[in-house]
Amino acid sequence: MITITVCETIDATPDAVWDAIEDIESHTEWMQDAVRIWFTSEKHTGVGATFECLTRVGPLSTLDRFAVTRWEPGRVLGIEHRGAVTGTAEFRLRDTHEGSTRFCWEERLRFPWWFGGVAGEQAAQPVLRSVWRRNVARLKASIEQPG
Repeated sequence: MITITVCETIDATPDAVWDAIEDIESHTEWMQDAVRIWFTSEKHTGVGATFECLTRVGPLSTLDRFAVTRWEPGRVLGIEHRGAVTGTAEFRLRDTHEGSTRFCWEERLRFPWWFGGVAGEQAAQPVLRSVWRRNVARLKASIEQPG
């Protein structure tokens, strides 16, 4: 299992950052690797919502399945990976008390043997970290410089 954490300070309140991330379907607007997201549950917010995401990194693509496991507005959005790649992810928001938010995205992932298992995880880790850094930078820009 690998753990990847990417953090950025966003010049906006935790509530404003939450407003930008709570609409899960809109993540495709700032996540370069998320091609399309659709819900598989009637519920689209909160713990228990389930969705699928067509994910593409370079020439590789996969259909990921997710369930929302934590929903604390302005603080934490957590998901469980239930597809070929398993694990957990959290978006954590912390008020800096200076009008900005420390946003951290942490993923703990396990790859199946046919994705290379442990070797695949180790090879993918720097690539995924780079993609997610760019994603967080895009989120930051969309919040700080809307339009």
